[in-house]
Amino acid sequence: MNLNTIVEVKRPSSAEQIGQWRAGYAWLAGGTWLFSEPQVATSTLIDLDSLGWTPLTATAEGLEIAATCRIADLHAFKGPPAWRAVPLFHGCIDAFLMSFKIWNAATVGGNVCMSLPAGAMISLTAALDGVCTLWPRPNQSNGGQPREVTVADFVTGNHKNVLEKGELLRSIRLPASALSKRYAMRQMSLTHLGRSAALLVGTAGDDGSDFLLTITAATPRPVQLRFAKMPSADDLRQAINQRLPADGYFQDVHGSASYKRHLTYYFAEQIRAELA
Repeated sequence: MNLNTIVEVKRPSSAEQIGQWRAGYAWLAGGTWLFSEPQVATSTLIDLDSLGWTPLTATAEGLEIAATCRIADLHAFKGPPAWRAVPLFHGCIDAFLMSFKIWNAATVGGNVCMSLPAGAMISLTAALDGVCTLWPRPNQSNGGQPREVTVADFVTGNHKNVLEKGELLRSIRLPASALSKRYAMRQMSLTHLGRSAALLVGTAGDDGSDFLLTITAATPRPVQLRFAKMPSADDLRQAINQRLPADGYFQDVHGSASYKRHLTYYFAEQIRAELA
């Protein structure tokens, strides 16, 4: 879509060049949502491609995913053999509803910042204990100091997150400890290639320790349940009940709240049984 309100496109060589955040500014990464509908309040686009961030950086500590990393780049990532959860990248990416054009343009950071319940990159990075690095503008209240927020805490609701005006998601760091765990994933859509009604991921150590269940798509924001050891079926169901009352599920055209609740219980037990 042509955005006829845009009067300027900035291409900074560093984020610091965008000092004061003004009304009408918008960060531009893949632009798959930005160009999908009119942006009547936006007059200036700030192109993040000009910053030249390395898409993926793997170290002994884990994997750093730049916010501008394309979905196609993440899908092509192999990783060391010890990182057994890397195939989960494919599972979550395949849960996307997207054309080949979006596949090659959409970014990991864009999907996370959209903060939709069915954001598959939210599901992936939250399940693997992802931590966001956020860059504020120099003139903001904290003096422009970067801060870190877990992905699970970054998203606060449907299309809501903790970003302040002008604040920029720089990267998401996945620790090697999470990438090395065993995993199980379950996903359901009401229609073929439709938006997820529920996407659950469980991770655990070899002996069943540090079991983490991440519930997304069925809820407005990620919900995580962590256990020091593998829970029983009853313990897991009780934990879900305590964290998610009947009115805690997200209802939309992609599934009723009761349907998503049923899927959550059903998939949670499948995941628990598989990792046990």
